[in-house]
Amino acid sequence: MSKLQEQVSRRRTFAIISHPDAGKTTLTEKLLLFGGAIQLAGAVKARGQQRRAHSDWMKVERERGISVASSVMTFVFEENTFNLLDTPGHEDFSEDTYRTLTAVDSAVMVLDAAKGIETQTRKLFEVCRLRDMPITTFINKLDRESRDPFDLLDEIEQTLALDVTPASWPIGTGRDFLGCYDLFADRLVLIGKGSRDELPGEGVVCKGLDDPKLDELLPDHAVAKLREEVDMVRGLCPPFDMTAFLEGHLTPVYFGSAINNFGVRELLYGLSERAPVPRAQPTASRVIEPDEDKVSAFVFKIQANMDPKHRDRIAFVRICSGQFKRGMKLKHVRSDKVMTVHNPVLFLAQDRELAEEAWPGDIVGIPNHGALRIGDGLSEGEDLRFTGIPSFAPEYLQTARPDDPLRAKHLGRALQQLAEEGAASVFKPIVGADWIVGAVGPLQFEVMADRIRTEFDVPVHFEPTSLYTARWVEADDAQALKKFGDGNQAAIANDHDDAMVFLARNAWHLDRAAEDWPDVRFLKTREHVE
Repeated sequence: MSKLQEQVSRRRTFAIISHPDAGKTTLTEKLLLFGGAIQLAGAVKARGQQRRAHSDWMKVERERGISVASSVMTFVFEENTFNLLDTPGHEDFSEDTYRTLTAVDSAVMVLDAAKGIETQTRKLFEVCRLRDMPITTFINKLDRESRDPFDLLDEIEQTLALDVTPASWPIGTGRDFLGCYDLFADRLVLIGKGSRDELPGEGVVCKGLDDPKLDELLPDHAVAKLREEVDMVRGLCPPFDMTAFLEGHLTPVYFGSAINNFGVRELLYGLSERAPVPRAQPTASRVIEPDEDKVSAFVFKIQANMDPKHRDRIAFVRICSGQFKRGMKLKHVRSDKVMTVHNPVLFLAQDRELAEEAWPGDIVGIPNHGALRIGDGLSEGEDLRFTGIPSFAPEYLQTARPDDPLRAKHLGRALQQLAEEGAASVFKPIVGADWIVGAVGPLQFEVMADRIRTEFDVPVHFEPTSLYTARWVEADDAQALKKFGDGNQAAIANDHDDAMVFLARNAWHLDRAAEDWPDVRFLKTREHVE
């Protein structure tokens, strides 16, 4: 096995998906804690104040207690390197989540044991399904009153059309939660009675469920119930099948309580042993295998001003093949220019360190001043155009106006930068001086107003518009497209890439335009262009 193949086999790049409040941020922290990446979990009280969670660093996230930007965290566990991408849990930021999911090889789905599958979980799951992504399930908050585990398994199976194989089984719930039985390793793992910041032990190895050790360690009623339920589980659920898991048809299910550090180690072992290594990546011309010698990579996210002291822009780049080294020259395919990557960084949420090298599956940050955009490909010379990194037509449209009319130009620059980051869609109508901003959810406007005010020093307000939706327009015949634009000037705008956009006043307006102009396509999603 070559050094490149060995490094690829040690990489696990995954995202965590969940509904808000299912405990995703807590689980993220505890994975970092078990991986030795942080010494103290963020939820632990320190100096009377809650320490800020490592993965939530944007001001609005701290104020609202939600994740709205995807963070990247790298840590090592059991000789494997994990790249964990924490996605926004809030549905208003689903576009950022969608793009993050293009950069990972598998996902961990976190469910609240009392609530089961909620709307946002289902939406995110559908995105994973489009990519046939392997999913590992973690049912969280067993320390609270919960639904029956059989009900939860049934709901996953019925709602998501996914086979389930429990990897562990809970012993009691709520105040009676004693721990879990690890079905894959035949171990009994009991919940500790110490502080929340203690890591639980490795568990007691058992020779199956008939081992007398169980009778010594658990109350009689709990042992009887455990044996009966596990018998039922093994009869009702299919055994774990690696092929079905890797094809996205079956999910192993872990039970636990992230806030008590419980079940997290088992989940990490499971990801170490079963989560897929970096996958091949599609481009317009061919599929790229991770063990190819030449470096290739794509940009899936841009984040500005992560460091408030320096007005920086970092492109988050997924390495797809080859051994990347600091200082190497890579071709930026969209501009056809060669760039030298001087200061690539690896992340632990907001903390970063220089990346001397990186391997397929790794996520590196490349500081740049706007040269790199979402969807851009980087290579050692080949013209690679990565596919499957879309923009979505916004569901909400508002007009952006500066509080001080003299700062209109500054506002334009700020909006352009946010659009290049993928934070919003920004449209400049052909007629009129206003900027139209499109978002997938209304909370995005609040985050944008806050960022434009603090990062660009332009107080701004958003006002409702009478617009219904936006559609990118294209046609095979350039003349037909020009004719359409000329005939509908009042409804035409350009996005930040200068692509033509049709702003519809209502559903009838959109349908009528499509009828009147059969040669023109009205697109809800658009691949990032190079």
